[in-house]
Amino acid sequence: MELTLWTYEGPPHVGAMRIATSMEGVHYVLHAPQGDTYADLLFTMIERRDRRPPVTYTTFQARDLGGDTADLVKRTLKDAVERFQPEALLVGESCTAELIQDQPGALAMGMGFGDLPIINLELPAYSKKENWGAAETFYQLVRGLLKNAMPAPGTPKPSPTRWKEEGRRPRVNLLGPSLLGFRCRDDVAEMTRLLAEHGVEVTVVAPLGARPADLRRIPTADANVCLYPEVAGTLCSWLERSFGMATIRTVPIGINATCDFLQELGRVLELELPETAIEQRRSRLPWYSKSVDSTYLTGKRVFIFGDGTHALAAARIAREEMGFEVVGLGTYSREMAREVRAAAKEMGLEALISDNYLAVEKAMAEAVPELVLGTQMERHSAKRLGIPCAVISTPLHVQDVPARYSPQMGWEGANVIFDTWVHPLMMGLEEHLIGMFRHDFEFVDGHRSHLGDGAPSMAPAADPAHEGMAMAAASGQSSSGGTATLLAPVAAATAGAMESATASGTAVALVEAPAVAAGDQPTWSTDGEAELHKIPFFVRGKVRRNTETFARERGIAVIDAETLYDAKAHFSR
Repeated sequence: MELTLWTYEGPPHVGAMRIATSMEGVHYVLHAPQGDTYADLLFTMIERRDRRPPVTYTTFQARDLGGDTADLVKRTLKDAVERFQPEALLVGESCTAELIQDQPGALAMGMGFGDLPIINLELPAYSKKENWGAAETFYQLVRGLLKNAMPAPGTPKPSPTRWKEEGRRPRVNLLGPSLLGFRCRDDVAEMTRLLAEHGVEVTVVAPLGARPADLRRIPTADANVCLYPEVAGTLCSWLERSFGMATIRTVPIGINATCDFLQELGRVLELELPETAIEQRRSRLPWYSKSVDSTYLTGKRVFIFGDGTHALAAARIAREEMGFEVVGLGTYSREMAREVRAAAKEMGLEALISDNYLAVEKAMAEAVPELVLGTQMERHSAKRLGIPCAVISTPLHVQDVPARYSPQMGWEGANVIFDTWVHPLMMGLEEHLIGMFRHDFEFVDGHRSHLGDGAPSMAPAADPAHEGMAMAAASGQSSSGGTATLLAPVAAATAGAMESATASGTAVALVEAPAVAAGDQPTWSTDGEAELHKIPFFVRGKVRRNTETFARERGIAVIDAETLYDAKAHFSR
């Protein structure tokens, strides 16, 4: 176990809650202590749901551990079935309850609930996480509901082109969208519209909005579309083996991926689809990519981290469609580590597979990107590093669950992605220009304002140190409250000495810059900091590190503007 203030994924029972809450007519009885009911807030706060998740907790306490907690499980199961009358019942335990080993699923199956489908979820909380829990729950639920519909051994597998023989339109299932996913609601609407335009009907969307009866209709479709492999990948593989259902695995995020999706759809279902060049006109991204202004975006350094599906899609869009340079690629989804590693290797990178946000932040800082595409945590890290960021993946916050239509898939999804990525870059350029010219004489606070007489008066701020010295000299007291030294005679003597030295041609060094040991950290002078801030923010960190290394190697204690220029010349060779 590890104590942390941030986690990319919750325990697997949170994934099971996502499936139960996404569906209708399903109830989840969770054997858990009183403190494990926190997950309700994920749906009511982030998803802004109008009702609580369909989950009943046993909520045992410390005093219950001395008695029969199995009896508590039975009472909770009986009350939940009588009150909610579910069409399917999920039974599982949280990570804490797993240690007690009450076997709530086995208890539920022995209670005589009649024809009620009971799905016993055995989710290893200490070795698996949320996305795996969601995928396993979805798979076990569909498998439990279809166990009586399994074809007999040796039965010919249905052809995905049987729709031609039956004289109807082809049908597909959209599998994988769920609550607490990234823009799943809008992706379903966009994909349903895209398929309808090509004459393809959607039979079942699951788990989002589906009932147990809908899951029983999954085999009636001609093929399955695996929209989110983290959730639906396991189920689609099982449906291929058991029912012979073809699976379309291309995730249509981005222009090129959407074109590939339509080509795979046509190949699997033997459909004649229109030319992709005509289809691309519906998205503004290819149009902008051909514009003169788009050259500003070419070669921008981008760091990508998120779930496997969105990280892979973002890397392809950044490289093929936006002309970015991908300088970092990673995921917290260990189930998709192989695919992410392969994509990173193709780009000449080493993939970052980690669920430690500090390791991700360190890799981000070392890559020195101009744009970060990540989760809610990368937004915080990028803000600390002063780098523009866009959220492309879960985990997310309420601001990433917009009320407006904002898909990621299909043609409209490409438009949304373009806006989401480019706006932080444009605003970052504006902030950089303001920072670059902040010290220009035309940008001082006292400059004449375009507001005329209505402009606020901006008096230059006094330097507290000089103000304190002036007050001390005037009052005859030192800034610390003791007896003041005679500043005027000292200043006069110093000035006289300088005049004499100048007249005789002798060079005078009033203060000699102290040397620094090779391992010590040098400090920055005022003019050095001012010059450093004129450097663009997206490379400022690298320049600072290189200059400090240069100063340490040469024993320079104070870095001024000249040292910065010398370091620049040294590293430019």
